[in-house]
Amino acid sequence: MDRELILYPAIDLMGGEAVQLVQGAPGSGGRFGDPLAVAARWREAGAAWLHVVDLDAAFGYGDNADVVARLVAESGLLVDLSGGIRDDASLERALAGGAARVSLGTAAVERPEWCARVLADHGDAVAISLDVRNGRLATRGWTAQGDEAIAAVERFVTWGARRFVVTDVGSDGMLGGPNLGLLAQVCAHTSVPVVASGGITTLDDVIRLRAMVAQGVEGAIIGTALYRGTIDLAEALRVARGQAG
Repeated sequence: MDRELILYPAIDLMGGEAVQLVQGAPGSGGRFGDPLAVAARWREAGAAWLHVVDLDAAFGYGDNADVVARLVAESGLLVDLSGGIRDDASLERALAGGAARVSLGTAAVERPEWCARVLADHGDAVAISLDVRNGRLATRGWTAQGDEAIAAVERFVTWGARRFVVTDVGSDGMLGGPNLGLLAQVCAHTSVPVVASGGITTLDDVIRLRAMVAQGVEGAIIGTALYRGTIDLAEALRVARGQAG
């Protein structure tokens, strides 16, 4: 039986609200109100997971820890959390608060010894976020440039990475389709499961990503398309499970 593509509807948090950004620029993509109400819609549509990004923590403006705690406790969804997790205290707080998985971005690049230890200690509960712009990693809220992406993939694998979240920064929020070439390139250099992020716009995109499951694409994060209505989540979940499309 073909494996399903796991879909992660996204909630990005800023100032206690659900928002969406275009290529990471604050104030660029719209505000969508109560995150708990948004999560309830995704659960009603049939989602099992929720991808939550604390943008205030990522940008160093503060955090939305109280909202994240409510999403974990009340949404009925498994929460994949990222944003501002850069040391033992923030990591332990996220895991102790009930996040099923956390993703490390900037800290994974800037604190290699810490990252290797975290991967050894927490295994599948930690994913590595690879935010890629023009073949190189983008860090610190996509304001700084890091290493060449594929070299970083190979390095993280040696440290024990169990999962990568791969975001094409140029596609994020643009509703222009995912960067399938980048995903294929990452999958070709690792057997570690890959979650795709950025640009997913239509059911055809979901179909294309599901066709890459055999290559190593395990899941897909969908944000702007859900808020703008170019994808119906219930239908996308059926497509991802091979039940329609």
